[in-house]
Amino acid sequence: MAISVLYSPARYVQGKGAMADLGSYLKGLGSNPLIVSDEVVWNIVKETVTTGFTKEGLEVTRVPFGTYATPKAVDDLVETIASGKHDVIVAIGGGSAIDAVKAAGHLAGIRWASVPTAASSDAPTSALSVIYTEEGEFIEYRFFPHNPDLVLIDTQLVANAPVKFLVAGVGDALATYLEARATMRGQGLTMAGGRPTRSAMALAELSWDLLWEYALPAIDAVASKTVTPALEAVVEANTLLSGLGFESGGLAAAHAIHNGLTAAPQTHGLTHGQKVNIGSLTQLILEGAPTHEIEDFIEFTTKVGLPNTLTEIGLSNEHTAELRAVAEAATVEGETIHAMPFPVTADLVFDALLAVESISRRVRAERGLPEPVLHVAP
Repeated sequence: MAISVLYSPARYVQGKGAMADLGSYLKGLGSNPLIVSDEVVWNIVKETVTTGFTKEGLEVTRVPFGTYATPKAVDDLVETIASGKHDVIVAIGGGSAIDAVKAAGHLAGIRWASVPTAASSDAPTSALSVIYTEEGEFIEYRFFPHNPDLVLIDTQLVANAPVKFLVAGVGDALATYLEARATMRGQGLTMAGGRPTRSAMALAELSWDLLWEYALPAIDAVASKTVTPALEAVVEANTLLSGLGFESGGLAAAHAIHNGLTAAPQTHGLTHGQKVNIGSLTQLILEGAPTHEIEDFIEFTTKVGLPNTLTEIGLSNEHTAELRAVAEAATVEGETIHAMPFPVTADLVFDALLAVESISRRVRAERGLPEPVLHVAP
C-alpha cells in the first residue's frame, strides 16, 4: 500500500491584532530577522511591527519585494541573508513574497515565517513555492523538506484589504476539496509526496463547507472593514484548511489549468484565485460531475464575484490557439492534472474549456444572474 503523508506548519496564529505579537513569536525562531515586504504593505504594518520588535529587543531590518517570486528575486534574498547574517526570514504581504521567502530561507538554511496581510491564497502554510517569470508566467514548483516555522495572520489587516483579495482566496480554496477528492479517487500522489490522508480530506471538505456557509457574509465584513465570526471562518478556510488540504490532499486539474492560463496574455492582471476558479469549473466538466453540482458552483461563484466564463478572463471560444496552448501546458508530463482518476489529454481539456462559456451563460441566465463582463488585460 502507498504511504500517506501529512504536512503542516510548526505554528499557526490567527486573530484580530495578531501583528502586534509578531516579534514575540519570532524571538523563539531567531535573533536577527530579515523582513521582506513591498512598499505598500510595509507602510501599513511598519509602526506595529517596529513597536513589537522593540519590545522584544529585535532589530528591524527590511528589504523591498517586487511583484513575482522569480529565480532572481529568490537568489537576491539569499545573498541578503548571507551578507546580513540573518537567522530567520519573514515575508509580510502576498503569496509571491511568501513564496520567494520560503525558497530563499530553504537555500540559505535558515528558518522562515509567513505573515500574509490578506487571505488571498493558501500559499502561506505550504512547504513549496511557485516560481514565475518576470512577466508572471508559471515556471515550476519548488519543494522543501519542511513547512514554515510560523504562519501569522492578522484578521484586521484582512478586513482592511481590498475585497478582491478575499474573493481570490475563496477561488483558490474552493478548488482544494474538488482536487483532493479527485486525487483520492485515483492513484495520484499529493504535494507532500504520498497518498492523501483522511485528515487532509476532512480538512479540505471543512474548508469547502465553511466557504459555502460564510463566504458571502465574510465579503460583506471586508466591505465594511470589520472582523466578524464569518470573516474569521473564511480566513481559516482560505489559509490554514485549504493550505493543509491541498498539500496533503492533492492537486489535480484546477491548478494545472491555472498554470496553463498564466501563459495567455489576455489573462494577465487576474489574481491566482480567479484563474483557479476557471480551472475548478473546467475540472468539474472534465470529470462529468452531476449537473446540479456544476450549476450550483456557477451560481455560488457568480455571487462571490469569481469568474466562471472565458469572457471574464479575457478569452472566448474564438481564441482557439490560446485555448489549445493552455490545454497543452496543463497536460505536460509532471503536471498535477495527471492525479485525476482517469487519463487526461490536451484534447479533453480543450473541449472542456470550450464548454465553460455556454454552460455558465445558460446557468446565469436561468438563475437570474448578471451576464459576464469582459476582462481586459492591463
